[in-house]
Amino acid sequence: MNKRLIFYILGWVLVIEGLCMQLSTIVGLIYKESSFKYFLFIGLAIIVIGALLVIKKPKNPTMQLKDGFASTTLSWIVLSLAGCLPLFFSKAIPSFIDAFFETVSGFTTTGSTILTDIESLDKCMLFWRSFSHFLGGMGVVVFLLAIIPKLGGNNSINLMKAESTGPSVGKSMPKLRTYAALLYAIYVGFTAIEFVLLLLGGMNVFDALTTAFATAGTGGFSTYNASIGHFESTYLQTVVAVFMMLFGVNFYIYILILTRKFKQILKSEELFIYLGIVVGATLAIAVNLLSYYDTFKEALHQSFFYVTSILSSTGFAITDTNPWPAFSVVLILILTCIGACAGSTGGGFKVSRIIILCKEIKKEFMLIVHPRNIYTVKTDGKKVSHEVARSVSVYLTIYVFIIVITTVLISFNGFDFTTNFTSVLATLNNTGPGFSMVGSAGNYSEFSTFSKIVFCFNMLAGRLELYPLLLIFIPQAWKKN
Repeated sequence: MNKRLIFYILGWVLVIEGLCMQLSTIVGLIYKESSFKYFLFIGLAIIVIGALLVIKKPKNPTMQLKDGFASTTLSWIVLSLAGCLPLFFSKAIPSFIDAFFETVSGFTTTGSTILTDIESLDKCMLFWRSFSHFLGGMGVVVFLLAIIPKLGGNNSINLMKAESTGPSVGKSMPKLRTYAALLYAIYVGFTAIEFVLLLLGGMNVFDALTTAFATAGTGGFSTYNASIGHFESTYLQTVVAVFMMLFGVNFYIYILILTRKFKQILKSEELFIYLGIVVGATLAIAVNLLSYYDTFKEALHQSFFYVTSILSSTGFAITDTNPWPAFSVVLILILTCIGACAGSTGGGFKVSRIIILCKEIKKEFMLIVHPRNIYTVKTDGKKVSHEVARSVSVYLTIYVFIIVITTVLISFNGFDFTTNFTSVLATLNNTGPGFSMVGSAGNYSEFSTFSKIVFCFNMLAGRLELYPLLLIFIPQAWKKN
């Protein structure tokens, strides 16, 4: 393990985070809130600590895959530990574990909250919660790759692999730094467009900015207790719903659009299946909700909002979904597990993995029927390697194992099964709300300290796609290269 290089990367993470905290300092000064000082001084302290770690470049810039995984995992943990300090020291969230939970939820773009009265927080605190989604959405390490020359030497692809979502990241992307910068340009561009559209719909600057940040990161933190339901405008809710769907698309599709490679877009099975899920689930839930709303139009609006919110793993809400019929609830839980596309800011198992698993299952059945034939699994017209297919199967095994184990651990709270099971699904898939106590109108405040730590593990595991987080618990990984 190249520990010096890992500390170097952690130093840059702290410097970036400390600088970002100054945005909350500015917000606090604008709204004349005394709590701005916590972001100012803690941010400066973090910058100094980070600067001490990066002042000397590591002699060995070589980064193996395990170094990339460890660097990324530790970056997210350090990011959350430092990021929760203003919330804790200001007493906005008096419990350190609660403050850590809230911050992990923010950076992993989960959106689960322990707050019972969100609107009581100062504006600078609310801004930091939403901005943490924006930082975590595309990934802090991807951001570092975009702005820091030769981070990780010639092996920075291993950093990208550790933080990117989906089955695999290959070396087919030339000039990785340029690619990372392009990703962030698209990310910021979409955020800016949504911000303007929200302003045109009557939102004030603060609400439009924080909502755009939370949508971009597919996080779901709102500045109001009623979430997006606070804004009764159908226009505003529709804008948010459309952008939740767009941020759930693989960002490589947008690069193809910019480079006018439309034929490649038409070959994207994941894109069309993702859009098909949105359309199919929206219509199915809308029909199921006809008896709950006055018109089909209203049922369709509610359905589209929640389908895009859950499938993209954003978790915004416009009403309490606990009273919804069982069919709709089951569909929402399925969407929670499916999640968004690979290479998006969304969470979940990912549509691309679902596609590969389904094709692998079909292949096995065909081999039973015709054992002498040779079958290959392809996606987007390209053969899926044995290594990728194997990794998806292993991922599913670990994914189910974590769901089972953490559901058992959470059950010691004594809450009902729906609360326990859906809270685990919501945190592991970075969705935020579940059902019952943790429904769209609920929160996670009643859980024990132990349960909140388990949820933090789930949120980090889900955002980092399991392997990077689990790797740090393997002693052999820390041995010298």
